[in-house]
Order: sequence, then structure tokens, then C-alpha cells
Amino acid sequence: MTQFSGKVALVTGASSGLGEATAWRFAQEGAKVVVAARRADQGARVVQRIADAGGEAHFVQADVSRAGDVERLVAATLERFGRLDCAVNNAGIAGPRFTPIADVTEAQWDEVMGVNLKGVWLCMKHEIPALLAGGGGAIVNVASIYGLKPSDIGHASYSTSKFGVVGLTQSAASDYGQMGLRINAIAPGFTRSEMVDPNRPGAAERYRALTARHSGMNRLGHAEEAANAMVWLCSEAASYVNGAVLAVDGGGATRMY
Repeated sequence: MTQFSGKVALVTGASSGLGEATAWRFAQEGAKVVVAARRADQGARVVQRIADAGGEAHFVQADVSRAGDVERLVAATLERFGRLDCAVNNAGIAGPRFTPIADVTEAQWDEVMGVNLKGVWLCMKHEIPALLAGGGGAIVNVASIYGLKPSDIGHASYSTSKFGVVGLTQSAASDYGQMGLRINAIAPGFTRSEMVDPNRPGAAERYRALTARHSGMNRLGHAEEAANAMVWLCSEAASYVNGAVLAVDGGGATRMY
């Protein structure tokens, strides 16, 4: 018997990277997993990977910035599996980088806020009633180290959205903690994914500099390391953890030598 047997977990942005790793980890622990993403082909691949390993998963195509998509996503989860026990709100976009804030366009700003911040709010808005109907559960929102400190790479819209995720998470944790619903966040450092790919031309040196500046372990994280933290926060092992923001970043790089 694995720790999430008989439970249902919903993961957004689950077609690759941290989301895929988290969906896979839930499945390994016995959960039935709803894989939510915009890309149907990639989402279907994740579902097939879980099925091939003997797990159970279901793909729902959804853009978390659209209220109708999110409402349909949660309804499809309940229709397919009858309940919801855990949700990981991971979907996010990078937005403009290496761009001073006055050079960010209104369209760029709105797109980042729509996915990274409004999307998390919309997901919680529809997930929370479903979780409470089943007696409670856990939500993990994905923030960033740039939700705890300013971005140093001209990434103001992203950083602002992630600071918002932290505030939203802690406020929701206060609202619902007494109802058997725990709401936490993780703040990943630079972690290998489609967004953080050191194999892109010219990217390796940039990520060496960023990890030296932001990771006490002086390396990029792996998606599985963030996934382990998110699944733990949803587990009974974290039963008195609520409103926390867990940095998964290799530790601060504050050394002077």
C-alpha cells in the first residue's frame, strides 16, 4: 500500500518539467492523477508513461488563465474519479527576461499575470470547493526564489507574479486551515526544464553564473527534487505544515570565498 492509494491528485502544467515529474511521483505513490496542460500531445505522453508503469492518469487540456477551462478541468476530475484530494498548481510561463521593467509591454505583463497569478487563483477557486467536499486535502502552489527576492535578470513581471503567488498562498492557508485544507507553496531555484535548458546555444555559461549566484550547492536542480518536495507537502507527513513557502534551491549562495 502506497501513501496516496485511493487518492486523486490534480497537477497543472504537467506536460513537462516540474509538472510531469510531480504527476509521475504521485502515480508512483498510488494516486490517480489528472494531468492538465495546454499541449494535448505532450499531456497524452505523460498519461501513457504513467499507464505503462501500471498507474492511472487522465489528461484534460486546459489553459489556467481561462476561467471556463479551469472550471471544466475540476469538473472533469470529479466526473472521472469522483473526488479530489491534492492539487499542485504548477502551470507558469517565463515572460520577458533581460528586459528593464519600463520596456515590458502591457501585453507581456498581462500574459504573465494571467497565467502565473490569476491562473493559480482560478485553480484554487475551483479546487477548494471540491477538496472541502471530500473532507479536506492539500494544495501546493509553485512560486519561485524570485517570489522571495528580486529578480536580477530583468524578469520583473515573472518575479512580481511569484511574489503574488506567495501572498495568495499564505492568505488562502489562513482562510481554510481550520477546515482541514492545507495550502503551501514551493519556491524552486533554477531547475532543469524547458524553461531552464542549459543545452540551448549560449545558455550554459549563463546558468553557471546564475547557479553560482543563487545556489549554495552550485548546480541546477532536477525536476524530481522539486516534485519530491511537492508530494511531501501533500502527504500526511506534512500534516501540520500550512502556509509555508519551502525553498527548493540548493540553499542561499552567500559565501564570500
